[in-house]
Amino acid sequence: MINIVPYKSLGEANHGWLHARHHFSFASYYNPQRMGFGVLRVINDDIIAAGRGFDTHPHQNMEIITYVRSGAITHKDNQGNQGRTVAGDVQVMSAGTGIAHSEFNLETEDTTLYQIWIEPKVKGVKPRWAAETFPKEPVNDQLPLLVAGDESAPLFIHQDAKIYAGQIPSGQSLTQPLKGPAYLLASMGTLMINGQTLQQGDGAEVTQEKQLSIQAENDAELMIIEIPPF
Repeated sequence: MINIVPYKSLGEANHGWLHARHHFSFASYYNPQRMGFGVLRVINDDIIAAGRGFDTHPHQNMEIITYVRSGAITHKDNQGNQGRTVAGDVQVMSAGTGIAHSEFNLETEDTTLYQIWIEPKVKGVKPRWAAETFPKEPVNDQLPLLVAGDESAPLFIHQDAKIYAGQIPSGQSLTQPLKGPAYLLASMGTLMINGQTLQQGDGAEVTQEKQLSIQAENDAELMIIEIPPF
């Protein structure tokens, strides 16, 4: 089953320097019907203005993944980590026992990104941060695995989840196997997913599907967040 979550139905907050759309309840946006999807607690579709960002603030016991879609984000935390993540690349942070960090767009243009929070399967771990550069070539087979809870992916999180993402050229078809529920994000273009249309900005909850038949109606980008059954 695939439940499309249209972009126009998402929660919204506009702070001037930050324009956010919320797939699930977050901050001032509260929807009792949209409290999460299994261990997936937060997906924020953010536009951050040039020269602006999130001042230092704390997190605890959460796996936080940032997928940069355009521009770049610069991270700094109280564990001594610092790095700049650019479009198409990913950073992960295990908040664990507690970490304080800032995230700023130090570029001269807006930065767009997905911020994803996943509940960990183990609490109280040592805080950590990592980032990885991924190939930018369009996909003509399965989407590449970016993040996982084991050594099968370049980036590790403390949960049995997998995150795939990539750009799919117009007219390209591919098949993506699934082992559990998944949340889809159409970050660019229009896609047909098992016969249903996913427009740019839309999300989709996928349950009881063994695979996804994906076709790009035009140049598109898709993220798949596969999570444990719930």
